Amino acid sequence: MTTLSERISQSAFDGARLRVVLLLDLYDGAQNQFLEVYEHMRRQVSSVPGHIRDELCQSIENPSQWLITSEWESAPPFLAWLNSEEHVATVQPLHGCVRDTRSLRFSVLRETGKAPGPGTDPPAPGTIASAPRRGDGVVRHALTFTVKPGSEAAVARLLAGYASPPARVDEKTRLRRTSLFMHGNRVVRAVEVEGDLLAALRHVAQQPGVRALEEALNPHLEQDRDLGDPGSARLFFTRAALPAVHHVASGGPEPEDIGRHALFYPAKEGCGTALARLLARQDEAAVDDPASPIHGSTVFQRDDIVVRLLDLRGPLDARPAVALGVEGSHKAAVLARLLDSVKDGVPTTEDELTRFLWRSEMRLITDRRPPAQA
Repeated sequence: MTTLSERISQSAFDGARLRVVLLLDLYDGAQNQFLEVYEHMRRQVSSVPGHIRDELCQSIENPSQWLITSEWESAPPFLAWLNSEEHVATVQPLHGCVRDTRSLRFSVLRETGKAPGPGTDPPAPGTIASAPRRGDGVVRHALTFTVKPGSEAAVARLLAGYASPPARVDEKTRLRRTSLFMHGNRVVRAVEVEGDLLAALRHVAQQPGVRALEEALNPHLEQDRDLGDPGSARLFFTRAALPAVHHVASGGPEPEDIGRHALFYPAKEGCGTALARLLARQDEAAVDDPASPIHGSTVFQRDDIVVRLLDLRGPLDARPAVALGVEGSHKAAVLARLLDSVKDGVPTTEDELTRFLWRSEMRLITDRRPPAQA
């Protein structure tokens, strides 16, 4: 029998210190420019709350290959920095001197070293993760963007009708599932990948059907973009990234009556992380209850946008408090305090919770899996 901690395959809320590794491949002759850019970045990030330290390293085998490692007190402050416009502006100059980048994030599990002596730096703040996660071999990520009001129906038709890319990316990577939802004029595209997420995203972007879809979407987007301009495309997808901050599942085979749903939670300014953490804790309790209809949950968060993806047994409104993530004393009131707007006050009765649930539910546009998994 798996324990609750083993069912949590991903979480930004365990309080563990975070180590971020950025691998870079520089253009020929760009080293001096890169060092100037790095000095500016270093000064900027050193003042960000939660940042501890960083290091710059150069390969001893290939001088064009560099490594930046940074350490953070925990994942939430790093994600807040990553998703900020300040971060977008800070890293923009990198693109003129870097051919390719790859970012990796790790919770600190073990440390080996001598005890600090007089005059040496004290141990880094933050905690050490208590145990490794078992994981399920799946990487989860999402994109979100808004379309011009009045274009929602046309956008939904485009998103429902595109040709699915081949599931196989390479020997180690495979597209597992793509789910598209809309809430008003907001689109959320959630993907599940076995293997290398970056390789899968590049694979999808190269497919003719996907490229045609993206071009057809361009006139409808509230944020202009030019996919023929690498800088414009990079900026759009950077701002559209909606990271998965928590995933938990009950384990075992997927029940036959499972359904995929998404709920949209617009948080008050500055409350996105607290709201995502509340929903994550609620879902941990739900999957630990054999009677709960929740088979699995993924919470995505960027700033004050929170989306909760549910794999649920039976109808969504069978247990509205569970579906909303507010089962238990005063949980609905806590949620209401974190949301940007709550019509009709705090829902308390089952009818009120059901109406609140329907207002939060995102419309499923398409949910695609390779034939062998469908």
